[in-house]
Order: sequence, then structure tokens, then C-alpha cells
Amino acid sequence: MFCGAYLAYRLVEGAVDGNPAPAFTHARELISIERSLGFFVEPSVQSWASGSHLLMVFATYLYINAQTTILIALLLYLYLFHNRCYYFVRNMAFVAMGVGLLGYAFFPTAPPRFLGNWGFVDTVSQVTNTSSQNNAINKAFINPYAAVPSMHVAFATMIGWTLVRLVKSRPARVWWALWPLLITFVTVITANHFLLDAVLGLLTAAIAGGVAWRLALIRPHVWAFEPAAPALAAQPTPNVAIS
Repeated sequence: MFCGAYLAYRLVEGAVDGNPAPAFTHARELISIERSLGFFVEPSVQSWASGSHLLMVFATYLYINAQTTILIALLLYLYLFHNRCYYFVRNMAFVAMGVGLLGYAFFPTAPPRFLGNWGFVDTVSQVTNTSSQNNAINKAFINPYAAVPSMHVAFATMIGWTLVRLVKSRPARVWWALWPLLITFVTVITANHFLLDAVLGLLTAAIAGGVAWRLALIRPHVWAFEPAAPALAAQPTPNVAIS
């Protein structure tokens, strides 16, 4: 069910691709907000990271796979090995995708990689030697102006929070606790998101978690993160004949 919904989400995302003028206006507005708050550091962070070719290759392929193969593999793992928790996470993902689509429709935003005049470089295109703009399949599934909110960060937060609660080993818990930060770093150094996009992605995950929690109150035996066992029906007291 999730795979079908996710495919539909990507198709709708690809279809929500309107006039680029507002997208670039919104991107400049985000830069203005970050500069006024004193944390417009993305160009310098990308420039620093670009000094390591190995780091950029790692970041590129992690970015490409984080919201596709890795996400689907982790959800499959939850479905097979932690099925009781899967439905809560699935509901979070559904809500987050809906919030993301609203953001893309009403606040289209160009990613940093389109703003070369600000010092950004499209590292994904450089590393893979491809351009998403010229690929018919990518055009069908990817909206180039879908930067707000960062769904990479939203999904990473939801998955990271889930696995921190489920895995047993301490190193694994630390890894999944840091997963959202790693994905945020990757989206910045590949020039796919501003830090403000990541903050809005975190907010999207929080909204999705809150809605999923409310849904769990409706069907706690199915949709709760740790479903309550259904109450056992009261056993009828057998009639004992008194002789």
C-alpha cells in the first residue's frame, strides 16, 4: 500500500511544476531571511565540503538514495520485523507527503543548485554526469522546485526517531539519532536545500507525528506506535447445575 501511495506522491510532485519565476523569488526570500538571522552559511559549507571528492561522491549517492531505495528498504524492514509499529510510521509518512505536496503547490522554491550566482554548484549533476532537467523519467517524478519543505529531512527524522526506539545496540541508536543531521548535511553540501528548508522538514515531521498520534487514539489496537492488545472478551460463567 505504501509503495503505491509513494509512487502516486512522486507523480503528483512531478506534476506540480508551474511557473519558475515564483520559485526563484521564494528562494531569494529564504536567502534574505537566513541572512537577516545570520545563518546563511550554505555556500561556504558546500565550498568546504567540495575539497573532498570522496565526501561529495558519498553525499551525492546518499542524497539520491535516501528518499528512494533506503527509505523503502527501511519501511520494508519495519513491516517485516516490527510490524506492530509499521502502521504508525506509515500514517506519519502519508501525512508528511500531504504536507509536502501543499508546500510544493503553494510555495514552490528553487533549490540552491539553481542559484549559481550565489556560489552554489549542482554537485549531483557533476558527480553523476546527468541532468535531471533533461531526463524524461525524472521530469515525470521530480519537481525541480520542490525545496520547501525538505522531505529528505522529514523522512529522515521520522525514520530516525522510529529506529532509535526500536534498535537494541547503543551504536545503532546513536547512528539513527544522528541520521537526520547527516541527511541535512548531505542536502546542504549537494546544494539541494537551504537550512531553512531542513527546519521546515523537521516541522513537517512533527506535524505528521502529531496527526499520526491523534489517529492512533481512534484505532489504538492498529495505528498506535505500540498497539494495545485488544481486550479479551469476558468469558461467560458456565451454568452449574445444583443437584
